[in-house]
Amino acid sequence: MSGTSSPEAVKKLLENMQGDLRGLSLECRKKFPPVKEAAESGIIKVKTIAARNTDILAALKENSSEVVQPFLMGCGTKEPKITQLCLAAIQRLMSHEVVSEAAAGNIINMLWQLMENSLEELKLLQTVLVLLTTNTVVHDEALSKAIVLCFRLHFTKDNITNNTAAATVRQVVTVVFERVVAEDERYKDTVDQPVAVQGNSNRRSVSTLKPCAKDAYMLFQDLCQLVNADAPYWLVGMTEMTRTFGLELLESVLNDFPQVFLQHQEFSFLLKERVCPLVIKLFSPNIKFRQGSSTSSSPAPVEKPYFPICMRLLRVVSVLIKQFYSLLVTECEIFLSLLVKFLDADKPQWLRAVAVESIHRLCVQPQLLRSFCQSYDMKQHSTKVFRDIVNALGSFIQSLFLVPSTGNTSVMPNQTGGNASGNTGSAQTNPGVLGMGGGATVLPAFEYRGTWIPILNVTVQGSAKATYGTIACLSCFHFFSLEMLDKVEPPTIPEGYAMSVAFHCLLDLVRGITTMIEGELGEAETVSQSTTETTSLPAQSSEQQDLQSVSDQTEKELVSRAVWEEMVNACWCGLLAALSLLLDASTDEAATENILKAELTMAALCGRLGLVTSRDAFITAICKGSLPPHYALTVLNNTTAALSSKSYSIQGQNVQMISPSSESHQQVVAVGQPLALQPQGTVMLTSKNIQCMRTLLNLAHCHGAVLGTSWQLVLATLQHLVWILGLKPGVGGALKPGRAVEGPSTVLTTAVMTDLPVISNILSRLFESSQYLDDVSLHHLINALCSLSLEAMDMAYGNNKEPSLFAVAKLLETGLVNMHRIEILWRPLTGHLLEVCQHPNSRMREWGAEALTSLIKAGLTFSHDPPLSQNQRLQLLLLNPLKELSNISHPDIRIKQLECVLQILQSQGDSLGPGWPLVLGVMGAIRSDQGESLIRTAFQCLQLVVTDFLPTMPCTCLQIVVEVAGSFGLHNQELNISLTSIGLLWNISDYFFQRGEIIEKELNKEEAVLQKQAEEKGVMLNRPFHPAPPFDCLWLCLYAKLGELCVDPRPAVRKSAGQTLFSTIGAHGTLLQHSTWHTVIWKVLFHLLDRVRESSTTADKEKIESGGGNILIHHSRDTAEKQWAETWVLTLAGVARIFNTRRYLLQPLGDFSQAWDVLLDHIQSAALSKNNEVSLAALKSFQEILQIVSPVRDSEKPDTPPAINVSVPVVVGTTTATSLGRSFMRTDSIGERIGRYNGSEPPVITDEIEDLNLWWAAWNSWYRIGSESTRPPITCDKLTFIPSQPFLTALIQIFPALYQHIKTGFSMDDLQKLGVILHGAVSVPISSDASPFILPSYTEAVLTSLQEAVLTALDVLQKAICVGSESMQIMYPAIFDQLLAFVEFSCKPPQYGQLETKHIANAKYNQIQLFAPAEWVALNYVPFAERSLEVVVDLYQKTACHKAVVTEKVLQNIIKTLRIPLSLKYSCPSESTWKLAVSSLLKVLSIGLPVARQHASSGKFDSMWPELANTFEDFLFTKSTPPDNLSIQEFQKNESIDVEVVQLISTEILPYANFIPKEFVGQIMTMLNKGSIHSQSSSFTEAEIDIRMREEFSKVCFETLLQFSFSNKVTTPQEGYISRMALSVLLKRSQDVLHRYIEDERLSGKCPLPRQQVTEIIFVLKAVSTLIDSLKKTQPENVDANTWAQVIALYPTLVECITCSSSEVCSALKEALVPFKDFMHPPASKFCY
Repeated sequence: MSGTSSPEAVKKLLENMQGDLRGLSLECRKKFPPVKEAAESGIIKVKTIAARNTDILAALKENSSEVVQPFLMGCGTKEPKITQLCLAAIQRLMSHEVVSEAAAGNIINMLWQLMENSLEELKLLQTVLVLLTTNTVVHDEALSKAIVLCFRLHFTKDNITNNTAAATVRQVVTVVFERVVAEDERYKDTVDQPVAVQGNSNRRSVSTLKPCAKDAYMLFQDLCQLVNADAPYWLVGMTEMTRTFGLELLESVLNDFPQVFLQHQEFSFLLKERVCPLVIKLFSPNIKFRQGSSTSSSPAPVEKPYFPICMRLLRVVSVLIKQFYSLLVTECEIFLSLLVKFLDADKPQWLRAVAVESIHRLCVQPQLLRSFCQSYDMKQHSTKVFRDIVNALGSFIQSLFLVPSTGNTSVMPNQTGGNASGNTGSAQTNPGVLGMGGGATVLPAFEYRGTWIPILNVTVQGSAKATYGTIACLSCFHFFSLEMLDKVEPPTIPEGYAMSVAFHCLLDLVRGITTMIEGELGEAETVSQSTTETTSLPAQSSEQQDLQSVSDQTEKELVSRAVWEEMVNACWCGLLAALSLLLDASTDEAATENILKAELTMAALCGRLGLVTSRDAFITAICKGSLPPHYALTVLNNTTAALSSKSYSIQGQNVQMISPSSESHQQVVAVGQPLALQPQGTVMLTSKNIQCMRTLLNLAHCHGAVLGTSWQLVLATLQHLVWILGLKPGVGGALKPGRAVEGPSTVLTTAVMTDLPVISNILSRLFESSQYLDDVSLHHLINALCSLSLEAMDMAYGNNKEPSLFAVAKLLETGLVNMHRIEILWRPLTGHLLEVCQHPNSRMREWGAEALTSLIKAGLTFSHDPPLSQNQRLQLLLLNPLKELSNISHPDIRIKQLECVLQILQSQGDSLGPGWPLVLGVMGAIRSDQGESLIRTAFQCLQLVVTDFLPTMPCTCLQIVVEVAGSFGLHNQELNISLTSIGLLWNISDYFFQRGEIIEKELNKEEAVLQKQAEEKGVMLNRPFHPAPPFDCLWLCLYAKLGELCVDPRPAVRKSAGQTLFSTIGAHGTLLQHSTWHTVIWKVLFHLLDRVRESSTTADKEKIESGGGNILIHHSRDTAEKQWAETWVLTLAGVARIFNTRRYLLQPLGDFSQAWDVLLDHIQSAALSKNNEVSLAALKSFQEILQIVSPVRDSEKPDTPPAINVSVPVVVGTTTATSLGRSFMRTDSIGERIGRYNGSEPPVITDEIEDLNLWWAAWNSWYRIGSESTRPPITCDKLTFIPSQPFLTALIQIFPALYQHIKTGFSMDDLQKLGVILHGAVSVPISSDASPFILPSYTEAVLTSLQEAVLTALDVLQKAICVGSESMQIMYPAIFDQLLAFVEFSCKPPQYGQLETKHIANAKYNQIQLFAPAEWVALNYVPFAERSLEVVVDLYQKTACHKAVVTEKVLQNIIKTLRIPLSLKYSCPSESTWKLAVSSLLKVLSIGLPVARQHASSGKFDSMWPELANTFEDFLFTKSTPPDNLSIQEFQKNESIDVEVVQLISTEILPYANFIPKEFVGQIMTMLNKGSIHSQSSSFTEAEIDIRMREEFSKVCFETLLQFSFSNKVTTPQEGYISRMALSVLLKRSQDVLHRYIEDERLSGKCPLPRQQVTEIIFVLKAVSTLIDSLKKTQPENVDANTWAQVIALYPTLVECITCSSSEVCSALKEALVPFKDFMHPPASKFCY
């Protein structure tokens, strides 16, 4: 009190005291002198004290009895004025604390007297209050007397005094207890006072208490006594007391000073022993009373509850429970049970209201509730108090609806809801509007089954107003029952008051419990987290550490959890029942919001505590609130059924849950279709449904982590709501308002329309927030969505109705926001979406695919940590579902899949890495039957891969690229794709070539890894083409794929693939290792040839009308057989080219000879196929492989194959070896490999014998082809296959090249074989269709290519023989025979089997009859035969003297052959033939005759002479007549030829008669004789016409005879013999001519004879004269006597000619006769002869 002890204050006090004393002195001066004196002495006393003491206040206090005495005396006067003055002075002293204990006692005694005299009552109270409040000097009896004084004044007649006294009493009681608190505070440090006092706790001794505490104890004890209507121990002098006032005082003490009772055992004892029994006793009438029980029926009248006492008792109980629960556990159990009982429906309404208020006071104290739970509910044999409280509240709320109390039954006027109890959808537009006096006002209220209860805005102590928001109301009430201390009668309770308080109880209970438990939970989790973190720092949680961290969690936490769970378990049933009922009944948005908030917080709390049943129950309630009444949703109905079987009990009585009413008190905001298999009609959503939906969304959004399996409930409900509202999924899975697809359109009010975007947004945010869920919760969410989706799928089976896509869309949304931990949810998520993709409903399917592909794309683009490039497993995981889609046959899904692949390639192609096999697998999984667009899209992906991504993918994937590209080539939907895919394979091969080094290294590295793994597992490494090196395997796969395409059913594909295959092997084959060529030859090329051959031979011969669409097919390709023929051609040519250009690689392989044989076999079978195109091509391939030269030894081998040294027309095209010369500027293994063949190492040289064997194998094949193809057919019909001329030409053209390799071993047998083939080939006729293109016009003497080839073959052969060994030269005769056989063709064309051929001039060209069978035309063999003859002559000129030629009678054969055309002469098919024959004969004889003469003695030519004589005879005297149109000039030319022959005889034969057989000479002479006589004309006329007498010929014959007649050089008898023979013949010939002339002359008369006959006779006459002259000159011994006789015998005949008329004849005759003169005078010797 610094204010009262300051010097100024003290000074003022002294002045005031002196003033008061003076005043008193003045007032008492007359009436009360003693008082005056006392006052004056008091002044002196004061002054003295002031003068003598420094501490004036202390001195005053010491002397206070004296100082106060004058004032006390003044009060004793009982004069009002004096009394007031004195009391004021006393109060001033008190306020300055200068009153001692004794003085205080005096003052109180004086005040007591005043009280008893009823003087200055208010001033008395004031003085007591000042006395007791300003200091603590009043104790014990003085204090009790002061208190009693106040109580006494409280019971006066004056209301003001009563009230003031009541207030004073309250303040004084408070002061007493405040002193205790202060006292405890003073002593707390000095004395360690234990809370529990030793000894008997029931003792009443207060000796241990300090003074203030003792006073308080006595006071409280007496208050209890007074309330109990007992005499007080300490408050002596009390005259009367009311229970109500006593209870109020008790309540205020208990409420304001709980620490006093808790700290002091004595006070605690009072509570237990006095207060509680007192309360229980006073409650008795309330317990027993039942409202509504008729007094007549009860045996004894029951005391009626008294409102003021009851109300105060409840306040006391509230305080006891609140403050002293820990002391009074058992007592509180009784109190709480009483409270619960007071809520019974049979209790008076005011009692129930007061009880609800009391319970509310408990409900706002969660810690207290927790204690109840711990003390009662968790004890085995205790009352479940907490549960009972909650259940009682629920029961109370139900009872208000079901059994309305009197006074509350009246329905408010015009309340329409009351009449609509039976109507679910009553017609009123706004059921919550109450019509009042013409105006409409919305009242917040609950309405249930016709009972309407308004909601009042109750302002309560510690209410939940702040949390739950203000409830709109018409009038505002405070908690009135417990505050109405002035009311004696129970007040009228406003309608709805009890409900409103009960409602608040529930809300506050929920808020309190949840806030408390969640707070503690949060703390516990924080502690446990920090503990776990600390323990797991050294190493990631091992088992020991886990155990350690668990043990570190205190026992307290486990206990706490048990309490939390018990609290929730105890209250949830009752809470749910009550809240569900209120939710159903609520017509006010704010109230609904509060109820939903309570349900939500409870659900969340149960979730956090892991109490599944209760959590699901609350969630189900919200879900049911969201849906229209009786909505058929299986999940919810099952849950509700399980719950409704539960009941809860209140003190042993079972109360069933009330099922919610289905009445609608809400505005309908939406009408839509239910999501059901067979939707029946429509359902309506009210604003309350929408409100519940928002709560549900809020729950899922904020508490998703604790929902667990309840996600199923939540999402199922949301799905149905979304469906009813017509929200449809959009991009990314977000739901947007959309029109209903079928059935009546969804009807939405504007109110809900504005809400829809918000709901949609919240829905999206809900799933976005899933990224904050822990893994387990996320799995719950995913599982729930999956099972929802499965339901939707089941519903969508078998119909085309719009399915619910909610689950799929939300799975997508969830996946997208959880990309950072996609691994944990990827499998269930994608596994389900793959199932969706297989659904028959297209819309469902489409969304499944959309979701899946979106997730994959998002997963690949998301920046994972670590990035995908370092997390291959994740990348494969992400891509795997894309591959799984390939197992689905629906085209729309596959299109989505491929579009996704395309987008992935475009955005992520560079970083796919190990994902490539999966991506490529997707492309490769497309089958031919899956539609064009699908294939096209897939192919587009592949093109992108090949053009852009080959360098970025792992080399191990290149093989897959090849396989995929190959598979597209095999697709038969779109030809262009197949062809382009072959182009891609070519591009791929180029890529392999360009990056061979890198690819090979990477593949080898990978191979090593795989090999090691295989060895570890103990298995063989299994891959195609093993054990070839991996890089070679890549090539082999490429070749194998192209090989497959080479036998595709479509010709264009086959052609393209074939060209690509051979180009690739040609261009890049050098990269292969040597050993790999073995595989290429056997497994790729020969395998391909086998398949092509098989397909070609079995191909259909049916005509194909068109190539699809309007494309016309050329006749050369109008059957499958012809189309396959083209393939066969291409394939065979390709293989042959490889054998040719890569021989140096292939030959060292070891089995080259077998390969060679197989190739020859293929060439042979192709050549013998009945298809001209194939057979010709086979030969071209044969030609190609024969142009190879044997490998050159060592480094002589050139870089490119040497020029072919045999001039054979190349038909296949230039076989340049560009691929060989390709530049390799690399030093890698491939480059080195090539180097081995390019000379850095000598290539392995095969044995020459082996090489020879190859060529002999080729010869054998050639022979088989030739013999088979040229063998004439046995039967002849129109379909007989005749080989074409180009084929035969090519066949024969092969021989020269082949012969170069086999000439060393070529034998006579081989020559015979060759001859057969050559003869056969030339004999083959040609089709009249082809003849115009092959044959020259008949008049042109030109050879066909075939004929030229045949001659070339023989030419090559004879040239080789020429330079060959002796052994070879024995082949000459055979060659002559072959050629002579051809010469015969000029007159006798060869027959081709039984085939009927026509002359070319008679053949019909089928130019008009396009489809008539062709006729076969024989060739014009004349030029060929003539050329053959020329060859014969040339050859003979070279070889005439050759031993074999002489021995084998070649000359005779030539003559014999020539005899044929010579004898035919004019009958020859061609005039040139016999002329050539003659000239050839002359040339041959000019060479041959000397040889024949030379070998005359050997007899080798004996048989030739008769043949020659016959030949001359047949030619010179031919039986054929010259053609009529032969001109004189021609005739003369022909005659000159005859003359040449005679001249040959005269020069080459007759001169050598001695070497020639006589018979032959005789034949010659006879022939000359015959020739020298002119032909006898049969008649004159004929002689005139026939001017073609061979005069010159005859003359030459005659001259020859003549010449040999006069031969004087007879050296041998042989010569003499020929002269004699010639003379004899000549003379006989002259005799014949002369006789004929004489005869003709005689017959002709005057007509002149023909000119030639005249000439002949003149010639004969001249000859005779010459002959005679010659005979004369000849040695006589040389002339035979017979000759002379013949000469002389001519004379008579000559004489007869004298009569001739011709002067020329006459002169000639004269010359002939003149020589005869010598015979007239013969020499004597002659006559002596």
